[in-house]
Amino acid sequence: MLIPPFTIAQLPRILFGAGRLAELPVIAGELGRHALLLTGGRSFREGPHWPALQAKLSDAGIQWDTFVVAGEPSPALIDEAVARFRDTGIDLVIAVGGGSVLDAGKAVAALLATGNSVMDHLEDVGRGLPYEGNPLPFIAVPTTAGTGSEATKNAVLSVQGESGYKKSFRHDAMVPDVALVDPELLRDCPRPLMAAQGMDAFTQLLESYVSRRANPFTDALAWSGLEAVAAGFFSALEGGDSEAARAGRAGMAYGALLSGITLAQVGLGAVHGLAQPFGSLFPIPHGVACGSVLATATAVNVQALEARAPEHPALAKYAAVGRLLAARPQAEQRQACALLVESLYQWTERLELPRLSTFGVTEADLPLIVAASRNNSMKSNSIDLSDDEIAAIIRQRL
Repeated sequence: MLIPPFTIAQLPRILFGAGRLAELPVIAGELGRHALLLTGGRSFREGPHWPALQAKLSDAGIQWDTFVVAGEPSPALIDEAVARFRDTGIDLVIAVGGGSVLDAGKAVAALLATGNSVMDHLEDVGRGLPYEGNPLPFIAVPTTAGTGSEATKNAVLSVQGESGYKKSFRHDAMVPDVALVDPELLRDCPRPLMAAQGMDAFTQLLESYVSRRANPFTDALAWSGLEAVAAGFFSALEGGDSEAARAGRAGMAYGALLSGITLAQVGLGAVHGLAQPFGSLFPIPHGVACGSVLATATAVNVQALEARAPEHPALAKYAAVGRLLAARPQAEQRQACALLVESLYQWTERLELPRLSTFGVTEADLPLIVAASRNNSMKSNSIDLSDDEIAAIIRQRL
Protein backbone atom coordinates (compact mmCIF):
# COMPACT_ATOMS: atom_id res chain seq x y z
CA MET A 1 0.00 0.00 0.00
CA LEU A 2 1.41 3.37 -1.05
CA ILE A 3 1.00 5.88 1.80
CA PRO A 4 0.90 9.48 0.52
CA PRO A 5 2.69 12.22 2.49
CA PHE A 6 0.70 13.84 5.28
CA THR A 7 1.23 16.07 8.30
CA ILE A 8 -0.36 15.82 11.74
CA ALA A 9 -0.45 18.95 13.90
CA GLN A 10 -0.05 19.06 17.66
CA LEU A 11 -2.42 17.04 19.85
CA PRO A 12 -3.18 17.42 23.56
CA ARG A 13 -2.23 14.93 26.22
CA ILE A 14 -5.39 12.81 26.41
CA LEU A 15 -6.81 11.19 29.54
CA PHE A 16 -9.89 9.15 28.67
CA GLY A 17 -12.12 6.99 30.84
CA ALA A 18 -15.03 6.87 33.26
CA GLY A 19 -14.17 8.46 36.60
CA ARG A 20 -11.11 10.34 35.41
CA LEU A 21 -12.50 13.69 36.55
CA ALA A 22 -11.14 12.69 39.95
CA GLU A 23 -7.63 13.09 38.53
CA LEU A 24 -8.15 16.73 37.56
CA PRO A 25 -6.71 18.29 40.76
CA VAL A 26 -3.50 16.28 40.45
CA ILE A 27 -3.11 17.14 36.77
CA ALA A 28 -3.85 20.79 37.53
CA GLY A 29 -1.24 20.83 40.25
CA GLU A 30 1.39 19.79 37.73
CA LEU A 31 0.65 22.88 35.64
CA GLY A 32 -0.14 25.69 38.09
CA ARG A 33 -1.29 26.76 41.54
CA HIS A 34 -3.88 29.47 40.81
CA ALA A 35 -6.52 28.41 38.31
CA LEU A 36 -9.25 30.22 36.47
CA LEU A 37 -12.08 27.69 36.25
CA LEU A 38 -14.61 28.28 33.47
CA THR A 39 -17.95 26.47 33.51
CA GLY A 40 -21.36 26.73 31.89
CA GLY A 41 -24.18 28.57 33.52
CA ARG A 42 -25.99 25.77 35.34
CA SER A 43 -25.73 22.08 34.52
CA PHE A 44 -22.28 21.23 35.84
CA ARG A 45 -22.52 23.60 38.81
CA GLU A 46 -25.86 22.10 39.84
CA GLY A 47 -24.72 18.51 39.41
CA PRO A 48 -22.99 16.13 41.81
CA HIS A 49 -19.45 16.63 40.49
CA TRP A 50 -19.07 20.34 41.27
CA PRO A 51 -18.86 20.15 45.11
CA ALA A 52 -16.47 17.20 44.93
CA LEU A 53 -14.20 18.96 42.45
CA GLN A 54 -14.02 22.10 44.58
CA ALA A 55 -13.12 20.06 47.66
CA LYS A 56 -10.40 18.15 45.82
CA LEU A 57 -8.91 21.32 44.36
CA SER A 58 -8.70 22.75 47.87
CA ASP A 59 -7.16 19.55 49.18
CA ALA A 60 -4.54 19.77 46.43
CA GLY A 61 -3.64 23.30 47.52
CA ILE A 62 -4.92 24.92 44.34
CA GLN A 63 -6.45 28.37 44.54
CA TRP A 64 -9.13 29.14 41.97
CA ASP A 65 -11.44 31.79 40.63
CA THR A 66 -14.49 31.04 38.51
CA PHE A 67 -16.01 32.51 35.37
CA VAL A 68 -19.35 31.53 33.83
CA VAL A 69 -19.87 31.08 30.09
CA ALA A 70 -23.63 30.95 29.60
CA GLY A 71 -24.21 30.31 25.90
CA GLU A 72 -21.97 30.78 22.91
CA PRO A 73 -19.05 33.08 23.77
CA SER A 74 -18.74 36.49 22.15
CA PRO A 75 -15.59 38.58 21.71
CA ALA A 76 -16.92 40.93 24.40
CA LEU A 77 -17.19 38.04 26.89
CA ILE A 78 -13.60 36.98 26.24
CA ASP A 79 -12.30 40.51 26.67
CA GLU A 80 -14.32 40.84 29.89
CA ALA A 81 -12.68 37.72 31.36
CA VAL A 82 -9.19 38.84 30.36
CA ALA A 83 -9.68 42.31 31.86
CA ARG A 84 -11.07 40.87 35.10
CA PHE A 85 -8.36 38.27 35.72
CA ARG A 86 -5.30 39.65 33.92
CA ASP A 87 -3.58 40.90 37.08
CA THR A 88 -4.80 38.34 39.63
CA GLY A 89 -1.95 35.84 39.43
CA ILE A 90 -3.79 33.25 37.34
CA ASP A 91 -1.28 30.72 36.01
CA LEU A 92 -3.61 27.99 34.74
CA VAL A 93 -6.97 27.85 32.94
CA ILE A 94 -9.41 24.94 33.31
CA ALA A 95 -12.61 24.74 31.29
CA VAL A 96 -15.31 22.24 32.27
CA GLY A 97 -18.34 22.26 29.99
CA GLY A 98 -19.58 22.03 26.45
CA GLY A 99 -17.85 23.29 23.35
CA SER A 100 -18.68 26.93 24.06
CA VAL A 101 -17.01 26.76 27.47
CA LEU A 102 -13.94 25.00 26.07
CA ASP A 103 -13.62 27.50 23.24
CA ALA A 104 -13.85 30.38 25.70
CA GLY A 105 -11.19 28.73 27.85
CA LYS A 106 -8.79 28.48 24.92
CA ALA A 107 -9.22 32.13 24.04
CA VAL A 108 -8.89 33.31 27.64
CA ALA A 109 -5.77 31.19 28.26
CA ALA A 110 -4.17 32.70 25.16
CA LEU A 111 -5.04 36.31 25.94
CA LEU A 112 -4.30 36.28 29.67
CA ALA A 113 -0.72 35.78 28.55
CA THR A 114 -0.71 38.96 26.43
CA GLY A 115 -3.54 41.19 27.60
CA ASN A 116 -4.64 41.76 24.01
CA SER A 117 -8.22 42.06 22.85
CA VAL A 118 -9.47 39.03 20.97
CA MET A 119 -10.42 41.43 18.17
CA ASP A 120 -6.71 41.86 17.51
CA HIS A 121 -6.66 38.29 16.19
CA LEU A 122 -10.19 37.13 15.25
CA GLU A 123 -10.19 35.87 11.67
CA ASP A 124 -11.76 38.02 8.93
CA VAL A 125 -13.43 40.51 11.29
CA GLY A 126 -10.51 41.30 13.60
CA ARG A 127 -7.47 43.53 13.15
CA GLY A 128 -5.42 40.83 11.48
CA LEU A 129 -2.57 40.83 13.98
CA PRO A 130 -0.70 37.52 14.40
CA TYR A 131 -0.88 35.95 17.83
CA GLU A 132 2.64 35.95 19.27
CA GLY A 133 2.03 34.99 22.88
CA ASN A 134 2.56 31.83 24.90
CA PRO A 135 -0.84 30.74 26.30
CA LEU A 136 -1.24 29.80 29.93
CA PRO A 137 -1.49 26.04 30.53
CA PHE A 138 -4.98 24.91 29.63
CA ILE A 139 -6.99 21.83 30.63
CA ALA A 140 -10.17 21.02 28.68
CA VAL A 141 -12.84 18.84 30.31
CA PRO A 142 -15.85 18.27 28.00
CA THR A 143 -19.25 17.59 29.54
CA THR A 144 -20.98 17.07 26.19
CA ALA A 145 -20.08 14.82 23.25
CA GLY A 146 -20.19 16.98 20.17
CA THR A 147 -17.67 19.60 19.17
CA GLY A 148 -14.40 17.84 19.97
CA SER A 149 -13.10 21.25 21.05
CA GLU A 150 -10.85 19.53 23.59
CA ALA A 151 -8.59 18.52 20.67
CA THR A 152 -8.58 21.64 18.46
CA LYS A 153 -6.61 24.88 18.24
CA ASN A 154 -9.50 27.25 17.53
CA ALA A 155 -11.93 29.17 19.71
CA VAL A 156 -15.21 29.87 17.90
CA LEU A 157 -16.75 33.20 18.90
CA SER A 158 -20.14 34.52 17.84
CA VAL A 159 -22.15 37.67 17.44
CA GLN A 160 -25.77 37.06 16.46
CA GLY A 161 -28.01 39.25 14.34
CA GLU A 162 -28.29 40.69 10.86
CA SER A 163 -24.61 41.67 10.90
CA GLY A 164 -23.65 38.69 13.02
CA TYR A 165 -20.76 36.35 12.52
CA LYS A 166 -19.24 33.16 13.83
CA LYS A 167 -15.46 33.34 13.52
CA SER A 168 -12.41 31.65 14.99
CA PHE A 169 -9.44 32.83 16.98
CA ARG A 170 -6.92 30.11 16.26
CA HIS A 171 -3.26 29.31 16.74
CA ASP A 172 -1.23 26.13 17.02
CA ALA A 173 -0.24 27.10 20.57
CA MET A 174 -3.93 27.11 21.62
CA VAL A 175 -4.32 23.33 21.48
CA PRO A 176 -5.18 22.29 25.07
CA ASP A 177 -2.28 20.94 27.08
CA VAL A 178 -4.58 18.27 28.50
CA ALA A 179 -7.90 16.87 27.31
CA LEU A 180 -9.54 15.03 30.21
CA VAL A 181 -12.50 13.09 28.81
CA ASP A 182 -14.74 11.39 31.38
CA PRO A 183 -17.76 9.78 29.68
CA GLU A 184 -19.75 9.76 32.92
CA LEU A 185 -19.99 13.54 32.74
CA LEU A 186 -22.51 12.90 29.96
CA ARG A 187 -24.88 11.08 32.30
CA ASP A 188 -26.93 14.16 33.17
CA CYS A 189 -26.79 15.72 29.69
CA PRO A 190 -30.39 16.49 28.60
CA ARG A 191 -31.61 14.27 25.78
CA PRO A 192 -32.17 17.12 23.25
CA LEU A 193 -28.63 18.38 23.85
CA MET A 194 -27.19 14.87 23.60
CA ALA A 195 -29.05 14.39 20.32
CA ALA A 196 -27.83 17.65 18.79
CA GLN A 197 -24.29 17.25 20.05
CA GLY A 198 -24.15 13.65 18.88
CA MET A 199 -25.19 14.70 15.39
CA ASP A 200 -22.44 17.33 15.42
CA ALA A 201 -19.84 14.70 16.35
CA PHE A 202 -21.11 12.27 13.73
CA THR A 203 -21.12 15.04 11.11
CA GLN A 204 -17.55 15.99 11.96
CA LEU A 205 -16.42 12.39 11.65
CA LEU A 206 -18.21 11.88 8.34
CA GLU A 207 -17.09 15.18 6.83
CA SER A 208 -13.46 14.72 7.85
CA TYR A 209 -13.58 11.11 6.55
CA VAL A 210 -14.59 12.30 3.06
CA SER A 211 -12.67 15.59 3.17
CA ARG A 212 -10.52 16.36 0.15
CA ARG A 213 -7.62 16.71 2.61
CA ALA A 214 -8.19 13.32 4.32
CA ASN A 215 -5.23 10.99 4.82
CA PRO A 216 -4.78 7.39 6.04
CA PHE A 217 -4.05 8.53 9.61
CA THR A 218 -7.22 10.60 9.95
CA ASP A 219 -9.25 8.01 8.05
CA ALA A 220 -8.37 5.40 10.68
CA LEU A 221 -9.43 7.70 13.50
CA ALA A 222 -12.60 8.88 11.74
CA TRP A 223 -13.68 5.32 10.98
CA SER A 224 -13.10 4.25 14.57
CA GLY A 225 -15.20 7.20 15.74
CA LEU A 226 -17.97 6.47 13.24
CA GLU A 227 -18.17 2.89 14.49
CA ALA A 228 -18.32 4.08 18.10
CA VAL A 229 -21.08 6.63 17.48
CA ALA A 230 -23.11 4.23 15.32
CA ALA A 231 -22.97 1.64 18.09
CA GLY A 232 -23.52 3.92 21.07
CA PHE A 233 -25.59 6.94 20.07
CA PHE A 234 -29.09 5.73 20.80
CA SER A 235 -28.07 3.75 23.90
CA ALA A 236 -26.50 6.93 25.29
CA LEU A 237 -29.71 8.83 24.54
CA GLU A 238 -31.72 6.37 26.65
CA GLY A 239 -29.69 7.43 29.69
CA GLY A 240 -29.56 5.69 33.04
CA ASP A 241 -26.97 3.39 34.51
CA SER A 242 -27.41 0.25 32.43
CA GLU A 243 -24.35 -1.34 30.89
CA ALA A 244 -25.61 -0.34 27.44
CA ALA A 245 -26.06 3.30 28.50
CA ARG A 246 -22.58 3.48 30.03
CA ALA A 247 -21.07 1.91 26.93
CA GLY A 248 -23.04 4.33 24.78
CA ARG A 249 -21.76 7.34 26.70
CA ALA A 250 -18.20 6.05 26.37
CA GLY A 251 -18.70 5.59 22.63
CA MET A 252 -20.07 9.09 22.21
CA ALA A 253 -17.30 10.71 24.26
CA TYR A 254 -14.71 8.76 22.29
CA GLY A 255 -16.30 9.61 18.94
CA ALA A 256 -16.51 13.31 19.77
CA LEU A 257 -12.86 13.37 20.83
CA LEU A 258 -11.80 11.72 17.58
CA SER A 259 -13.99 14.11 15.59
CA GLY A 260 -12.09 17.02 17.10
CA ILE A 261 -8.77 15.46 16.19
CA THR A 262 -9.76 14.70 12.61
CA LEU A 263 -11.43 18.03 11.87
CA ALA A 264 -8.39 19.86 13.21
CA GLN A 265 -6.16 17.95 10.82
CA VAL A 266 -8.15 17.79 7.57
CA GLY A 267 -11.15 20.10 7.81
CA LEU A 268 -14.87 19.51 7.33
CA GLY A 269 -17.39 20.10 4.56
CA ALA A 270 -20.66 21.58 3.35
CA VAL A 271 -22.64 20.98 6.54
CA HIS A 272 -20.23 23.01 8.63
CA GLY A 273 -19.89 25.55 5.85
CA LEU A 274 -23.62 26.16 6.25
CA ALA A 275 -23.59 25.90 10.05
CA GLN A 276 -21.50 29.06 10.27
CA PRO A 277 -24.10 31.44 8.75
CA PHE A 278 -26.96 29.48 10.34
CA GLY A 279 -25.48 30.12 13.78
CA SER A 280 -24.54 33.75 13.24
CA LEU A 281 -27.66 34.93 11.41
CA PHE A 282 -30.26 32.89 13.29
CA PRO A 283 -30.68 31.50 16.83
CA ILE A 284 -29.89 27.94 15.70
CA PRO A 285 -27.76 25.85 18.10
CA HIS A 286 -24.73 24.48 16.29
CA GLY A 287 -25.55 20.80 16.76
CA VAL A 288 -29.12 21.34 15.58
CA ALA A 289 -27.87 23.20 12.51
CA CYS A 290 -25.55 20.33 11.61
CA GLY A 291 -28.02 17.56 12.34
CA SER A 292 -30.88 19.22 10.51
CA VAL A 293 -29.08 19.39 7.14
CA LEU A 294 -26.72 16.40 7.35
CA ALA A 295 -28.94 14.02 5.39
CA THR A 296 -29.75 16.53 2.65
CA ALA A 297 -26.13 17.67 2.35
CA THR A 298 -24.96 14.07 2.10
CA ALA A 299 -27.53 13.37 -0.61
CA VAL A 300 -26.43 16.42 -2.61
CA ASN A 301 -22.74 15.53 -2.23
CA VAL A 302 -23.33 11.95 -3.34
CA GLN A 303 -25.37 13.08 -6.35
CA ALA A 304 -22.67 15.58 -7.35
CA LEU A 305 -19.91 12.99 -7.02
CA GLU A 306 -21.81 10.36 -8.99
CA ALA A 307 -22.55 12.87 -11.76
CA ARG A 308 -19.18 14.63 -12.02
CA ALA A 309 -16.55 12.41 -10.37
CA PRO A 310 -17.81 8.79 -10.30
CA GLU A 311 -14.33 7.43 -9.47
CA HIS A 312 -13.83 9.80 -6.54
CA PRO A 313 -12.63 7.94 -3.39
CA ALA A 314 -15.21 9.78 -1.28
CA LEU A 315 -17.97 7.72 -2.88
CA ALA A 316 -16.41 4.50 -1.60
CA LYS A 317 -16.16 6.07 1.85
CA TYR A 318 -19.77 7.21 1.83
CA ALA A 319 -20.72 3.68 0.81
CA ALA A 320 -18.71 2.17 3.68
CA VAL A 321 -20.57 4.35 6.19
CA GLY A 322 -23.88 3.42 4.56
CA ARG A 323 -23.11 -0.27 5.01
CA LEU A 324 -22.17 0.41 8.65
CA LEU A 325 -25.38 2.27 9.54
CA ALA A 326 -27.69 -0.07 7.65
CA ALA A 327 -25.86 -3.26 8.73
CA ARG A 328 -25.73 -4.28 5.06
CA PRO A 329 -22.05 -5.25 4.53
CA GLN A 330 -22.65 -6.75 1.07
CA ALA A 331 -24.40 -3.73 -0.48
CA GLU A 332 -22.76 -2.48 -3.67
CA GLN A 333 -21.52 1.10 -3.77
CA ARG A 334 -24.47 2.99 -5.25
CA GLN A 335 -26.95 1.10 -3.08
CA ALA A 336 -24.79 1.65 0.01
CA CYS A 337 -24.66 5.40 -0.61
CA ALA A 338 -28.45 5.42 -0.86
CA LEU A 339 -28.63 3.47 2.38
CA LEU A 340 -26.47 6.10 4.07
CA VAL A 341 -28.78 8.92 3.01
CA GLU A 342 -31.84 6.91 4.05
CA SER A 343 -30.30 6.14 7.46
CA LEU A 344 -29.46 9.79 8.07
CA TYR A 345 -33.01 10.87 7.19
CA GLN A 346 -34.27 8.26 9.67
CA TRP A 347 -31.94 9.62 12.34
CA THR A 348 -33.20 13.16 11.67
CA GLU A 349 -36.80 12.07 12.21
CA ARG A 350 -36.03 9.82 15.18
CA LEU A 351 -34.17 12.62 16.93
CA GLU A 352 -36.98 15.09 16.14
CA LEU A 353 -34.54 17.67 14.83
CA PRO A 354 -36.44 20.87 13.97
CA ARG A 355 -36.61 22.32 10.48
CA LEU A 356 -34.76 25.54 9.72
CA SER A 357 -37.99 27.52 9.37
CA THR A 358 -38.52 26.96 13.10
CA PHE A 359 -35.71 29.45 13.65
CA GLY A 360 -36.95 31.98 11.11
CA VAL A 361 -35.06 30.86 8.00
CA THR A 362 -37.03 31.62 4.82
CA GLU A 363 -36.57 31.22 1.08
CA ALA A 364 -35.59 34.89 0.91
CA ASP A 365 -32.56 34.20 3.14
CA LEU A 366 -31.02 31.63 0.80
CA PRO A 367 -28.75 33.99 -1.22
CA LEU A 368 -27.22 35.46 1.96
CA ILE A 369 -26.69 32.04 3.55
CA VAL A 370 -25.19 30.55 0.39
CA ALA A 371 -22.76 33.46 0.02
CA ALA A 372 -21.70 33.22 3.66
CA SER A 373 -21.17 29.45 3.42
CA ARG A 374 -18.09 29.87 1.19
CA ASN A 375 -15.73 29.53 4.15
CA ASN A 376 -12.88 27.22 5.19
CA SER A 377 -15.19 24.28 5.87
CA MET A 378 -16.76 24.46 2.43
CA LYS A 379 -13.29 24.52 0.85
CA SER A 380 -12.52 21.03 2.16
CA ASN A 381 -15.85 19.53 1.01
CA SER A 382 -15.22 16.42 -1.08
CA ILE A 383 -16.46 18.16 -4.26
CA ASP A 384 -17.13 21.77 -5.24
CA LEU A 385 -20.86 22.53 -5.04
CA SER A 386 -22.66 25.15 -7.06
CA ASP A 387 -24.76 27.87 -5.46
CA ASP A 388 -27.87 26.04 -6.66
CA GLU A 389 -26.72 22.79 -5.01
CA ILE A 390 -26.03 24.56 -1.72
CA ALA A 391 -29.41 26.30 -1.88
CA ALA A 392 -31.05 22.92 -2.47
CA ILE A 393 -29.57 21.61 0.77
CA ILE A 394 -31.18 24.47 2.68
CA ARG A 395 -34.47 24.45 0.79
CA GLN A 396 -35.15 20.81 1.59
CA ARG A 397 -34.96 21.57 5.34
CA LEU A 398 -37.03 24.77 5.46
